[in-house]
Amino acid sequence: MSAPPSNAGEARSGKPTLAAVLLPYERPTRPAGAEGLVTLHDARFASRAAEARLAEAVGLAASIGVTVVHSAVLPLRSRRPATLLGEGQVEMVKGAIEENQVGVVVVDAALSPVQQRNLERAWACKVIDRTGLILEIFGERARTKEGTLQVELAHLEYQRTRLVRSWTHLERQRGGFGFLGGPGESQIEIDRRLIGERIVKLKKELEQVRRTRGLHRAARTRVPFPVVALVGYTNAGKSTLFNALTGAGIYAQDQLFATLDPTMRAIRLPSGRTIILSDTVGFISDLPTQLIEAFRATLEEVASADIILHVRDVAHPDSASQRADVIGVLTEMASGPHPTLDENWPQRTIEVLNKADLLGGAAAVPGADAANSVVVSALTGEGLDALRGALDARLAAGMETVEYAIPPADGARLAWLYQHGEVLTRADSDDTIRLTVRLSPADRARFEQS
Repeated sequence: MSAPPSNAGEARSGKPTLAAVLLPYERPTRPAGAEGLVTLHDARFASRAAEARLAEAVGLAASIGVTVVHSAVLPLRSRRPATLLGEGQVEMVKGAIEENQVGVVVVDAALSPVQQRNLERAWACKVIDRTGLILEIFGERARTKEGTLQVELAHLEYQRTRLVRSWTHLERQRGGFGFLGGPGESQIEIDRRLIGERIVKLKKELEQVRRTRGLHRAARTRVPFPVVALVGYTNAGKSTLFNALTGAGIYAQDQLFATLDPTMRAIRLPSGRTIILSDTVGFISDLPTQLIEAFRATLEEVASADIILHVRDVAHPDSASQRADVIGVLTEMASGPHPTLDENWPQRTIEVLNKADLLGGAAAVPGADAANSVVVSALTGEGLDALRGALDARLAAGMETVEYAIPPADGARLAWLYQHGEVLTRADSDDTIRLTVRLSPADRARFEQS
C-alpha cells in the first residue's frame, strides 16, 4: 500500500478539494401501539441529535483536508434501494453541488455499491460513504507497521464489495486455457481474486506483527509495572491528557482521529510507584465493520490494562451519547464467543471528565462529585493531581501490606522494593533495615521467591 499524500484534500494543482457533507436522517417514529404523534420534545431532541451527527461528519471530512462548502441534514421517509435518498433530494443536492463546484460528496451513512454508483452518476462527482471516509482518515494517520497493514486490509475488504462498477475493463473476457475452456475469467473476477490473495498475505503479516507485540507484552509482565489505558470518544482529549501526564510530545490536535497508533510511556505517581500509560485510538459511533479489526492493537492494550481511564469531553453537547457509544464497544469486547475483555472491566474503570476549562472550571462540571469520576482540564492542568491520586488509590486497593527485614548490605533487594512497591515505614539499625511495604500480590510472590 503506497503512502498517502500529506493532504488528501488537495488536488495536484494545489487547490483544496471542495466537499459537501450530507446526513441522511430518519426521524424518530411513533412506537407501535402508541397514541398520537411524536411529541415536540422528541422532535427537538431528534433535531439536536441530527445537528450533532452532522457536525461530527463535517469534522471527519475536514480532518482529511477537504474544504466543506455545503452541509445538510436530509430527512428520510424511506430508504430507496437505488439512491437511498428521494428523487427530490437528489435533485436538490445536485443544484447545491453545481452552485458550489463541489468535487466530492460525503454521505454520512452506509451506501451500497449500487447506491454509490447511482449517486455518482446523478451528481457527476465522487461520492464516498461513512466507511470510505473513515478508511481515508485511517490511511493518512496510521504510522506503525501494524497500523498500515490493518488499514490496507480494511480497505481491501471494503473495496472487494465495490467491484460492481461499469468500467470498460470489467466487461472484457479473457480466453480459457484450452480449446474448450469457455469464455474464461472476466476482469472483475481477476480483480477480486488478486484482492483476495493480497488479503491472505496481509493477514499472515499481521499475525507475525501481533506475535511480536505479544512478546513485548510478555516482557512487560516480567518487569511488571501496572498498565493504565486511555479510552474514549474521538477528540475527547486523550492525547492532550497523555502529554500532560507524561510530558511526551505526541501529536494532539482538535480534530477527529488525531491519534491512531498506540503510544506508551512510563510515569511516576505521587507514591513513587511507576505505571505505564497507554494512549489509544478514539472510538466513534457506527464504526464500520471493516475497521473493527483495525482497532485490535489498541484494544489489546485495553484488555491487558490494570486500570482503564475513560476520557470524556464533558463540554460536548452530545457527551452522554458519546459515553454510551464507548461503553457499548467495551461491552461488546467482553461478550460474544471470543471475548477480548473480561467482564469485570467496569470495576477497574475511572471516568475522566475532561475539558472542564470550557465550562468554567471543575466546580462547574455536572457530576463532579461522582464517586468513580475525576474532573480535569488536560489543557490547563486543573485536576491532574487529583487524577494521579485516584490512580494511586485504585492501585493501592489491590495491594498487600507486608513487613521485611533487609540486611543493610543487600542494596539490590532494598532498591527493588522501592522500585516496585510503596514503602510506608522504614526503621534502620546497625544490622537490619525494617520496612513496611505495600506490594501487589504478584510482586510480593516474586520478591519472596527471589
